[in-house]
This record gives sequence, C-alpha cells and structure tokens, in this order.
Amino acid sequence: MALAGKKLRGLVAATFTPMTNGNDVNLSVIQDYVDFLVHKQNVKNIFVNGTTGEGMSLSIHERKQLAEEWVKHARGKMHNVIVHVGCLSLEDSKDLAAHAASCGAGAISAVSPCFIKPSSQDALVQYLKEVAAVAPSLPFYYYHIPSLTGLKYPVRDLVGKMQHHIPSFRGVKFSDTDLMDFSLCVQEYHQHDFLYGVDEQLLGGLAFGAHGAVGSTYNYLGSTTNKMLAAFEKGDLQKAREIQCKVQEFVAFVFALGWGLPDFKHIMSLVSGIDLGPPRPPLMVCWKAEHPENVRAELKRLGLM
Repeated sequence: MALAGKKLRGLVAATFTPMTNGNDVNLSVIQDYVDFLVHKQNVKNIFVNGTTGEGMSLSIHERKQLAEEWVKHARGKMHNVIVHVGCLSLEDSKDLAAHAASCGAGAISAVSPCFIKPSSQDALVQYLKEVAAVAPSLPFYYYHIPSLTGLKYPVRDLVGKMQHHIPSFRGVKFSDTDLMDFSLCVQEYHQHDFLYGVDEQLLGGLAFGAHGAVGSTYNYLGSTTNKMLAAFEKGDLQKAREIQCKVQEFVAFVFALGWGLPDFKHIMSLVSGIDLGPPRPPLMVCWKAEHPENVRAELKRLGLM
C-alpha cells in the first residue's frame, strides 16, 4: 500500500475513532467503516489517528492497534492509508512511525509538538527529520494546522528546508485558510503533494492547485465532494460552486449550533448507520434528542443526504 513513486490525488477521509460507551477503542466496526467509505462515498484514501481521530487523546498502544486495524481492512480495497504519528514526545512519534512502517501503512504524517513548541523553523525540521528517519521507506507528510499547534511559520519556507533535510518528504497536509501561502507552495514546489485541509474552502484550494484534500466531512459527504472535483476538472465552475456552497451551508449550520468534532462524529454515525460511539473526554457531545432529525432535515434540504 506504499505511496512510493506515486502521486496522492483526490479525497482523503480523516477518520473518526470508534469508541464504546465506556470510552474504549472499538475496533469491531472498522471493517464496516472502510466498506462504507469505499462503496457509499467512493473515498479510497484515509488519514488515521489525526485531529478528527482524536489521536492526541489516545494511548500509544491504542494508536498502534488502530493503525493495524485500518491497514488490515483497507488492504485490497483502498489506495492509501496515511498514519498520523505526531506526539508531544519525540520518542513516541518515532515509535509510532516505525510501527506504521512495520504494519504496512502507505505513508506517515506528523504535526508539530504543541506544548513545548519548536523554537525555530530549523528546530521543527530537525524534529520531523528524526521522526521520518525511522521509517525511511514511507513517504512523509508534514501536518500543518496552526490553529491548534500555534506555529505560524510559513509553509513555503518550511518546505524548502524539509525537502533538503528529509529524504522521504512527500508533501503537506495544509489545514489552514492562508491560501496565499498554500498557492506559493504549490507553484514553487509542484513536485510534492499539497493536500488541502479546510473542507468548506476546498474549491479555493483547487483553484490554487491543490492535488488532493484531507478532511472529516469526506467521511459522509465524500460522494458529494467527488462531484465537485469532477465538475472542477471539466471546467464547470458554476456547478462546482453550487456544490461547495451546499457543503458550506451545512458546515455553517453545524457551527451555528456551537457544535464541533464530537458532533461531526455523531453526524457520521447518523449518515453511515455505524455506531462510532462518543468522543473521549475532555470532548463532550452537545446533541439533544431532536438534533438527529434536524441534521437529517438539513442534509435533505441541501440535497446532501
């Protein structure tokens, strides 16, 4: 399932982590989850143990279990499994990177430590270099999400350093709204993969040359977003805009209720019919008894159900 020599294109679902009501990882539904993505959403790439997957709230053992399970059930059905290995601890990140290589992942990705932060761009690149070095056969993607890490180094500057110091560097999961920085990266370093990570602004990312996209809504709006990609490829900008606006309206509906990651997870359970369980504390669900029907009604109104 390795990405060596291939470009990563299209949608990548940032997977939710299934939990039991006792807040244990629930591996038993992952096969159904993979089948839903492949057969119902036509999404064949996944990014596991990231922000959507509550990766930082999981133990190292749990993250290894999940990586193994996703890889096992994706084999022969999906194109790529990217395993996020970023941690607050360098040694934990290296441990997860080596494990991802041993269990058959297609690529790895890491976010910057966000408590004790790198003091400079060079410090960040050195950290990522050490993580990538323990899995040299796997393509490495830097996970840029400044809203959570607090690191606002221009990605354009970082890519120049990473491609020089990290032999396996392949590209960036760019989860930020700075389309100028994104565009400059794509134009200057077109040999790498730049995957846009703000679902509700993907069309803007495509206009600036995004090679693909990683996001949580592709778990249940993947088939819809694939239609937008097809329209964009055909030059039908009006249709692409119409689809993007529908996705934006739904995301705005969710945000207006004060919802976040735990509630998007429940939306996935609602749409897929797969019980993904609750989020892990400190996250909490805001849903009330009437909310499932409200979500269904909004999805139906927008033609997204």
